[in-house]
Amino acid sequence: MLDLLNPIREIIARWWSEFTLQTKLLAAATLAVSLAMSGLTFWAVNTIQQDAQINDTRFGRDLGLLLAANVIPQIAENNLTEVARFSQRFYDSTSSVCYILYADEDGKVFFGIPFSEPEVQNSLTIERRIHLPENYAQNAEVPMVRQHLIPAGEVTDVFVPLNHDGKYLGVLAIGINPNPTVAASSDLTRDVTIAVFISIWVMVILGAVFNALMITQPIKELLVGVKNISTGNFKQRINLPLGGELGELISSFNEMAERLERYEEQNIEELTAEKAKLETLVSTIADGAVLLDTELHVILVNPTARRIFGWEGSDVVGVNVLNLLPSPVKDELTRPLYQIVAGENESGEFRITLTQPAERTILILLTTVLDQHRESVKGIAMTVQDITREAELNEAKSQFISNVSHELRTPLFNIKSFIETLHEYGEELTEDERQEFLETANRETDRLTRLVNDVLDLSRLESCRTYHFDAVDIAQPVEQTLRTYRLNAKDKGIQLIQEIEPDLPQIVGHYDLLLQVFTNLVGNALKFTQPNGRVAIRAYLLEYAEENHKISPETRQVRIEVSDTGIGIAPEDQEAIFERFFRVENRVHTLEGTGLGLSIVRNIIDKHRSSVYLVSEVGVGTTFWFDLAVYENKITTVEKLLTIDRTPTPETHSVTAKL
Repeated sequence: MLDLLNPIREIIARWWSEFTLQTKLLAAATLAVSLAMSGLTFWAVNTIQQDAQINDTRFGRDLGLLLAANVIPQIAENNLTEVARFSQRFYDSTSSVCYILYADEDGKVFFGIPFSEPEVQNSLTIERRIHLPENYAQNAEVPMVRQHLIPAGEVTDVFVPLNHDGKYLGVLAIGINPNPTVAASSDLTRDVTIAVFISIWVMVILGAVFNALMITQPIKELLVGVKNISTGNFKQRINLPLGGELGELISSFNEMAERLERYEEQNIEELTAEKAKLETLVSTIADGAVLLDTELHVILVNPTARRIFGWEGSDVVGVNVLNLLPSPVKDELTRPLYQIVAGENESGEFRITLTQPAERTILILLTTVLDQHRESVKGIAMTVQDITREAELNEAKSQFISNVSHELRTPLFNIKSFIETLHEYGEELTEDERQEFLETANRETDRLTRLVNDVLDLSRLESCRTYHFDAVDIAQPVEQTLRTYRLNAKDKGIQLIQEIEPDLPQIVGHYDLLLQVFTNLVGNALKFTQPNGRVAIRAYLLEYAEENHKISPETRQVRIEVSDTGIGIAPEDQEAIFERFFRVENRVHTLEGTGLGLSIVRNIIDKHRSSVYLVSEVGVGTTFWFDLAVYENKITTVEKLLTIDRTPTPETHSVTAKL
């Protein structure tokens, strides 16, 4: 069997591969449409069927209620003879009724049509019961409806509780025969769906046959002729007795072939060779080159220009360049191009930033192409230089200088503040206070030295420089930061709060980098908090992950929060607050800043394989927080940093309220 199927599969695969992409797409679209139409037809007919079933259910429930209303008094009086007589008349007069059963409060059937309880009971008598849900007698208020399937269709079973003067007497079960309309609609659903599916494919096949006979064959002949022309066979002609547009197209093709044949006789090979030399020369230029005529149509373009402007794979020769250039370039060059064509300018230089097809900065030079007598304009030469790398280096240099200035200013300011305090109030300070100030100034001097050394190593950051992470007691950089800003906070009337969980384990980190994080966050908090406000640093061990599962010892984390009761950050600014040079303060007050602090914080936390988040409300305050891995001697630093996933947890959304 498999030996027979394999050749058939190969034939079908070869037959399918001969179809064009357009034909394959048409077949796929036809299949989708046919399936959609068949499904819609099936849904419509099935809806009708469901409506009929709903009507059967309502009809059966109404019949059950009507019959129950007439027999309840007789059942209450135990007049079963009248119940049987009335039920028989009801059964005979209603053709849609399949059966009628009466059961007592225990579910035992005492009368039924076509079944009835035998008068003489013996050991072979089968006791017939109706199994109802538990506590049905206590909740018997409305009829219960269900269906069961028989060969003729679905029978609707209606169970009507028999209640008389608040007393439950039993249940009436009445069966409704299948609706012939529903059965017929099932067959109709199948027949109509198949008919719609077959009709669509018959129309598609007829259309494909017509297309193959009247359109595809002439186009294939024309395609063969074009390929022969492209190979240099200018004697190619097409002779098909067709009219209309195809006839005109074939006639134009034959005329083109005749003209090319004449051009070949007029030494077209020499012209082609000269053109090839020019194209080769232009294509070897490292910069992009585009040659335009006086109508701004593209005459020649090299691969570099195609790559820069995203023209690869497109035929741009003969097209107006203004219809091809990206929008930023078009807006910048439209006026200068027309001025050069008009002879008002001879050259121009433009620096433009592109976002499509890739983000880059380019330098465009426009030069006039004159005739041999240098009297009239014959075209425009456009040279395109990709200076993205140079622009990035300049930007990196500017950011480097800004970062250096920002980072060196903080320790210098701290040293100057403590020295000035000692100079002006030295006699008023105690010996311990003077010693503490000198120690702080000494530490800030050491820190400044370390920062200068780090600045010398910044050039290696892009060449995968790594920092050494070790065990850090988070209380030490927090205490040093608060000690540094204590005088500043006292002068502004702001309360500094330290909430470090007792016996907090050491974390994996870099002491100086974390100190820089706390310095920036606390400094910003003090700057944006009004007098009588509060700034708090918290650190505690996370016990539960986001899914409220207990964290294993291998992935324990310490959460650090820096909260303030300051002016807050508007929601529209929270997305961009960590970008370099982005400053919110210009919108709310006149305090100056470089806009680098939070960007530096984010970069440092990224180096710790974590992320920094914020929760803020305008007029209430702001909380910045991040998680750091707990140091474990059994696990290397690199392994730990690579295996911990940092995600925000919901419990920190209310951290601002703690203040």
